[in-house]
Amino acid sequence: MSSHFVFLWVRLAGRRPKPADYGTIPLVWLIAQWPEDEAEPVRYWISNLPADIPARDLVRLAKFRWRIEHDYRELKTCLGLDHFEGRSFTGWHRHVTLVTAAHLFLTEQRRTPKAPARA
Repeated sequence: MSSHFVFLWVRLAGRRPKPADYGTIPLVWLIAQWPEDEAEPVRYWISNLPADIPARDLVRLAKFRWRIEHDYRELKTCLGLDHFEGRSFTGWHRHVTLVTAAHLFLTEQRRTPKAPARA
């Protein structure tokens, strides 16, 4: 599956956009994915990355959101990020640190090639 991408500079409207220091609404990227077999674009992203960023990097970062959502779901469901019931910031901080360390360990295990099995 291949797609074309459209990159436009736009000013966001609605939801009370925060004006820049000079008083106008800042320009942001509107990225649209348009697959070859579709009549119109099917996915859209908004980005406030700088104007000189390459288009390939814009697409890569926009699509990277899926990986972040997947990791967050794994942190909650498999590693217990949402199981903390304490009352102190210190306890919460320790819990989040341990969950993050466990996630790092699992990620490294996935990335490391497996040793060949003995015959």
